[in-house]
Amino acid sequence: MELDFTPQIIAEKEKKTLNKPFRTPNGPKKFSVYVKNEKGNIVKVNFGDPNIDLVKAREADPSAQMPDILQSWFLALSNDSTQLKKAVAIIETVDETRLTEREGYNLVALRLALAGQWPSAVDVLDRHLMEDPFDLAAHQCALRLDGYLGRFAREAARASRALPFWSVDDPNYGIMLSFFGFGLEEFGDFARAEDVSREAAELEPFAYWPHHAVSHVLEMTGRPDEGVKWMDDRLPFWSDPKCNNRVHIYWHKALFHVERGEFDRALALYDNEILSMMRPVGTQLCNPTSLLWRLQTLGCDPGDRWGAQFCHWEKQLSGMVSPFNEIHGAMAALSANDFKAYDNILLSMKRSAASGSELSETYKHCAIPITEAMACFVRGEYIDALEGLLGARAQLSRMGGSIAQRDLIEWTILVAAIRACARNTALSLAHERLAFRPDSAVNNRFLEQARALAA
Repeated sequence: MELDFTPQIIAEKEKKTLNKPFRTPNGPKKFSVYVKNEKGNIVKVNFGDPNIDLVKAREADPSAQMPDILQSWFLALSNDSTQLKKAVAIIETVDETRLTEREGYNLVALRLALAGQWPSAVDVLDRHLMEDPFDLAAHQCALRLDGYLGRFAREAARASRALPFWSVDDPNYGIMLSFFGFGLEEFGDFARAEDVSREAAELEPFAYWPHHAVSHVLEMTGRPDEGVKWMDDRLPFWSDPKCNNRVHIYWHKALFHVERGEFDRALALYDNEILSMMRPVGTQLCNPTSLLWRLQTLGCDPGDRWGAQFCHWEKQLSGMVSPFNEIHGAMAALSANDFKAYDNILLSMKRSAASGSELSETYKHCAIPITEAMACFVRGEYIDALEGLLGARAQLSRMGGSIAQRDLIEWTILVAAIRACARNTALSLAHERLAFRPDSAVNNRFLEQARALAA
């Protein structure tokens, strides 16, 4: 998506709320804001892409600061070291003497996020949103950060506080509703989450979040046939090339095919869709890494795909900033047989654990044990892998991601139990998965393998 910066002077008789982003009717992925320029005119500014041309923006309206702040947010939320540097450079140009209260809150939270203080950044945004429940951009930033902290379920509470202030006729109401639906899904209220998210998809058919929320419900309730149909029927709505999150949606579609035992179709999506639109940043690299790992544990040979996948990860090894990303990067390194790179990632994690930052305990009790256990798994040391993963299981949410994303670890625990011939543990874990997803071909296959183990 590119900047659509078309300054449009608004007639003085029109009353507009300044400095509050809203979605433009003719561009489902573009956001706008009304600001006052140096001449005192109210100007509509369109923005929304991390790659916007700031030079043109500043030349057209030097007084507009929200596009800069939001661009920095988008860059910061990429969890990519190169993009983070760009984000820092941009906010250094912000004139703090002219900040509105809303801009001030966003800037404080942004700086905390850039410093790796994600919980504190979310706290600032939550406080702001209690006073300004219409700040959709702040909602999304808080949601993303909670995702990196493994706390997506908090969005149910955040959205529930905001929605009573909104009207169904307000622009972006459907998106706000989808945030609520997604939070409900992560909270485990799948029935209500599905109703809310489907309603949101009808209100905002071209928006990403409603489709995403419904796909999560169908994944977590074990309905792969409905999942494939949902994706196929609504392909025109979510596959717009302007949608930067298409990679993640295709990942969900691939998971449905995996659950149906259609490994070839999942690999075809990997080759023809996911790779073709994937940007080489950690947040997008995790999707194909997770998919290949799942398929490989099922006996599906990825061929030379791991080597090519890790070539993308190599660019991320310096300055990775997310436990979630680092775990996936380590898995890619291990699968590509680059054990030196794995050692470097593990060393970086240990430095983070000793840093005393807000994420240090996450590294110490979650990310490092999981990463070391994954190395045991790749080396065929399944008993050690099983013990390591089970030991970190209670801390699993701290690694970040959604329930569906963290399921990769739950999946690996079960496979490790089967390969370690830990029959009762394997049976217990297989029954647990089938309780929620009884129609999953993969889960039934796991149960058969567990039953076949010697008592």
